[in-house]
Amino acid sequence: MVFDFVVMGATGMQGRIVSRDLLENGYSVLLCGRDKKRLDHIMQRYKKTAFEYVDARNIEKMTTIFKRSKAGVIVNCVEGDWNLNVLKACIKANMHSVDLGSEIPMTKDQFALHDILKQKGLTHITGCGSVPGIGNVLLNHASQRFDSLHTIEVGFAWNSNIKKFVVPFSMESIIEEFTEPATNIKDGRFIKLRPLDTLNKTKEPFIGKQDSMFVRHPETYTFYHYFKNKGLKNVRFYAEFPPHSFEVIKQLIDLGFDKKEKILVDGVEVRPIDVVTETLKDLKFPEGYKEKENLWLRLYGKHKGETKNVLIECIVGTNKGWEDAGCNIDTGMPASIMAQMIKEGVIKDRGSFAPEAIVPPIQFFKELKKRQMVVYENGKRIN
Repeated sequence: MVFDFVVMGATGMQGRIVSRDLLENGYSVLLCGRDKKRLDHIMQRYKKTAFEYVDARNIEKMTTIFKRSKAGVIVNCVEGDWNLNVLKACIKANMHSVDLGSEIPMTKDQFALHDILKQKGLTHITGCGSVPGIGNVLLNHASQRFDSLHTIEVGFAWNSNIKKFVVPFSMESIIEEFTEPATNIKDGRFIKLRPLDTLNKTKEPFIGKQDSMFVRHPETYTFYHYFKNKGLKNVRFYAEFPPHSFEVIKQLIDLGFDKKEKILVDGVEVRPIDVVTETLKDLKFPEGYKEKENLWLRLYGKHKGETKNVLIECIVGTNKGWEDAGCNIDTGMPASIMAQMIKEGVIKDRGSFAPEAIVPPIQFFKELKKRQMVVYENGKRIN
């Protein structure tokens, strides 16, 4: 069978969201991952699917499967540690690709493949989820209001109607954001801060009371990469968690479950962080549970010689029929939209990019609207 798309990491939360969004838009999808039973409900409901067991550590196996699928675009939803491997397989298979984002060193490695991708007539977009992803396209749109930019603040805030812990997104990524140094840009220089040392209490108009801190995110690098010639000097990324979620994550870290060094359990070596991830990946949402998330940017600069600032936000809730995903739809669905834009020729540029350089905002915002994601500029709805 020939497929329109291959979804890597299809067995994870984001992979399942991407796959379902593509299937509901009429495409055929090859589902790739390591736990087929987590996709049984999708494969029973949608007929234009098949499954392949794939390990992202094996570039040759990925290349073979990608070629055999004859797909137009690979959508990579595996953990960010393996994004470069998947991209290399896409290049060998001569296929376009998108992913959900990598940390800064790997993002640089992906950008370094720009000329190779361009020569081969291929497009790769890294960071196609919420933040990075939606936030990058918000920046593309809002930056057009400025002649020069000096500061960009970007972040996310979310809350739920039932104050009970659920897995907000990848547990490994969450724990890393709490514990790994946060890279910001200050006066044109990269600086690193310990996230929990930057903790503040905030109150978001759409969301409520939050625990806010700086965390590591690739936007600090990609925003500066694309906008330093516009005068950009400062980039700060904020993560904001509701207290009931923040406290559980902090307790797991305090108990040592953030450790990546292997320990011996009944003769088997395991990493504590993997134990947490595997234990919680099937944690169900409580009945009636709903979420709301705000993906936001504040831009400061000048236009026609006058000081100017813009607040641009995307508000995401729990959609009917998607209750088991919460507001995680704002990560999987944008990746699906951007992949479709490549396949359908809306995105034509070739090379390696982040979304702020290549995704057309107006068309993208229209697709968000179809999925009940609302964009506001300075408090006024624009989609």
